[in-house]
Amino acid sequence: MMNKIEILARRILGWKLNRWDRWYDYEKEIFIPISEFQPEDNLEHAMLLVERLKELGFVYKTNGTTEAFFDDVCEMGETLALAITNAAFSIADNSSIDEGWL
Repeated sequence: MMNKIEILARRILGWKLNRWDRWYDYEKEIFIPISEFQPEDNLEHAMLLVERLKELGFVYKTNGTTEAFFDDVCEMGETLALAITNAAFSIADNSSIDEGWL
């Protein structure tokens, strides 16, 4: 069973698990150690999710501290990074979304 970070890496960022301990980003042709992708704790990592969702047509808004919005999906978190991660996960884990575009 995939955890939240795996779902985000695969379904939103399009990364593939290359080995048990690293992702492969085909667009950038780089390896990303699993331990180094922490969007819940790192705003820079969370912003990778924002940029990809924007590319897919989602409109991103935030109150700047604890809420993230992608269209009509709104999630909160103790930090903005966590709020973004939660909102992206809500989109990625929604079974009604056509996975063909994610």
